[in-house]
Amino acid sequence: MRKIIIVIVAIAMLCTLTGWDAEACEALFVQNAKAMTFDGARLTLKQADPNIIWFCDRPVREAGHLTRDAFMKMVTEGEDSFTEKPPNAAVSIFSADNDVIAVVVELHAKPITSGEDFIFPVKVLDGELPKEGGAVSMFIDPIGRPLSPTSAAGVHRRHRRRAVRRH
Repeated sequence: MRKIIIVIVAIAMLCTLTGWDAEACEALFVQNAKAMTFDGARLTLKQADPNIIWFCDRPVREAGHLTRDAFMKMVTEGEDSFTEKPPNAAVSIFSADNDVIAVVVELHAKPITSGEDFIFPVKVLDGELPKEGGAVSMFIDPIGRPLSPTSAAGVHRRHRRRAVRRH
């Protein structure tokens, strides 16, 4: 807990020194896991990494890690919670045949932790989630800005449209 506070204070001090506008950083988040299951309503990331990677694009270009507890607090409380402003996420999954499956989902409710697993109530927007899969990465858009031009899900949607037009 002390390390988290130190990191937050350090970031705040850097923001003050550089004149960086905290609102200019619309962080995207990445959650990796060893496997996944989907029951039609909940995407379970099995043996999920305990840390979530975050990064900001231009002009900020910052990156770091959040503990799962810090991420949970951020997305379950206040006006930027998943319930108030549900973000989209691009989910990339290795199938049993080592094919890559790409799906866009909406994270419309509070995620749940269960041991090493991370459970996300989702609504599938584009593609089809398999009942189970191998290694998975979920790229979560800036909270409150689903399918913005720079969002992971927005980029995924453009690539799928271009692929359809080319074939």
